[in-house]
Amino acid sequence: MRIPVVGFDPSLRNWGVAVSQLDLTSGLLDTPSLSLVQTTNGKGKQVRQNSADLQVAEELATAALALARKAKVVFVECPVGSQSSRAMASYGICVGILGAIRAEGIPLIEVTPLEVKLVMSGLKTATKHQMIDAAVNAYPGANWPMHQGKVSASKAEHMADAIGAIHAGVRTPTFQNLMRLFAQV
Repeated sequence: MRIPVVGFDPSLRNWGVAVSQLDLTSGLLDTPSLSLVQTTNGKGKQVRQNSADLQVAEELATAALALARKAKVVFVECPVGSQSSRAMASYGICVGILGAIRAEGIPLIEVTPLEVKLVMSGLKTATKHQMIDAAVNAYPGANWPMHQGKVSASKAEHMADAIGAIHAGVRTPTFQNLMRLFAQV
């Protein structure tokens, strides 16, 4: 049995997405379709910060919810804390969107950045480039963003983490229990 899945690497400006089919029998993931939901800082002199934040939240929620509604399961590298008030606003928007997905009854499997690094690279301290290399090696046929004949690291890092979220998520006890329910259908 194959199910549609999506992996997310949430971010206020570059939300990484990996959409694929997961074979529940073999545990293999088809080559994912990769994308990036990019927002811009639409704040001008006449726009309040809260209005700009609301616009960005709407853009992200529209895209994320549309993708999540097509999947049987969403895997997400859940954001963690922040070092500034501005970063905390980003965190709040991302977590709010994930909460909205869950509120719609869509199964959402959370994984940590550490779990993603370990499953993709085998290293707790994997760099962005090591994560990208591992994901590109696993899925060389994916639609990686290219710049001058090379994978564009600035965009690919979020897509690699979205793939990693799926890989780490299928190993969680929560997904294993969910998989048993899918098998009964």
